[in-house]
Amino acid sequence: MCGTCGCADGGGEGGGGTRITGFTRPHAHPNGGHAQGGHDGHGHDHEAHGHDGHDHGHDHGGHGHGHVGHGHDLARGPAPLTPSAAAHGATGGGGTTTPDGETVTLEERVLAKNEKLAARNRGWLAERDIVAVNMMSSPGAGKTTLLERTVRELTGRGRSVAVIEGDQETTLDAERIGGAGGDVVQINTGAGCHLDAEMTRDALTALAPRPGSLVLVENVGNLVCPALFDLGEDGRVVIISVTEGTDKPIKYPHMFAVADLLIINKIDLLPYVDFDPDQCEKYATSVNPGLRVLRVSATTGEGVPDWYDWLDERHRRAVR
Repeated sequence: MCGTCGCADGGGEGGGGTRITGFTRPHAHPNGGHAQGGHDGHGHDHEAHGHDGHDHGHDHGGHGHGHVGHGHDLARGPAPLTPSAAAHGATGGGGTTTPDGETVTLEERVLAKNEKLAARNRGWLAERDIVAVNMMSSPGAGKTTLLERTVRELTGRGRSVAVIEGDQETTLDAERIGGAGGDVVQINTGAGCHLDAEMTRDALTALAPRPGSLVLVENVGNLVCPALFDLGEDGRVVIISVTEGTDKPIKYPHMFAVADLLIINKIDLLPYVDFDPDQCEKYATSVNPGLRVLRVSATTGEGVPDWYDWLDERHRRAVR
């Protein structure tokens, strides 16, 4: 049980925990590709990137991340990877009491561990000029549709784009992204309601994105818990659709407070729904005055070039 939000570590009815499934396409690697002991040029060695003081046994020989799924032909279906270790490293809710009576909350422990791993993810990405963007929303806001278009159009222009898909169950979204031409891994969190830095680290190991790539992370659909967990990303995007209600930013303020960009999606439906985009933007910027706002239709493509411009701007900042 996550002490921060109460979600369970184990996934599915069988309690199998987090699962990562690879849908990556083969591609050439610098320095001769993947070495036997790890990714040559891509790999997460545990002194520089792995756990610090945790006895989860995440060595590449025993944990197998990245070698099973990477280079797998999409036509043959996904290659399952070894299940991740427990997502959070803490059990039970509430807090515990030390012998001197000091109460240490599990929330603090969970977030402190996550922050340390997120910092390592960030360093690993920066060393390779890889820009990672964490995309968050309610279920059904249109994240996957926007990602499909983004992958198809940016890869068509020669941009290297990889995707980490987060859902509680199924590989349906990863299959959609793979069909659009992107390298992708699916993280199934089971009962978990968000991605965290450890899951992201494992997914990056499996995905092995090229240096200079754009990595888009589709977080689990939820406007609460994903905002609490740093993944090591360079930017955070929150997506809402015009079918959700104008007042979302003030009902879920923390999500909008931590975001760099708000995308108001499905604007092609504005004539048919009761949604005031101007008022929604006012609510959002009252929570976060520095928030950039874009109005987009992932279906028709309206406003999508502005989204690509924003991604290019993040990349230029990151590689200076």
